[in-house]
Amino acid sequence: MPGIDECLLEAMGLPGARGAAVVEWTTGLALGTLGVSPTNDYETTAVETAELARMAAEHTAFASAGNQGDAEGAKGSPVEDVIVTTPTAYHLLRFVDTTFDSSVFFHLWLDRDEGNLALARLRLQGLAERLVLG
Repeated sequence: MPGIDECLLEAMGLPGARGAAVVEWTTGLALGTLGVSPTNDYETTAVETAELARMAAEHTAFASAGNQGDAEGAKGSPVEDVIVTTPTAYHLLRFVDTTFDSSVFFHLWLDRDEGNLALARLRLQGLAERLVLG
């Protein structure tokens, strides 16, 4: 089971990957980073992406009717990932279910011309399932 560094290295192997981070969304702390940051400062990027992740994870508007009935037995966020597109990039935030409070996510920054968003979503899903924290 891979740790943070191994998962980030694998994420950076995706076509068009510019930068990757594992972030704790309640504090905005980057637990690990690799590549470059869209703001040239991973601390700032971690805080800003954490705000977006927290908003998506905590608002009931994003929980589908089907997920609300399962909420009692489900752990983690009802949101799987958040995608932000810009004219030149994709930002993919993938939530990680953990044995504790599930407040961790991957942030992958992809070049829009070189990246494959569908592939990135699938790979990050696999990484999120295999990631070992602690």
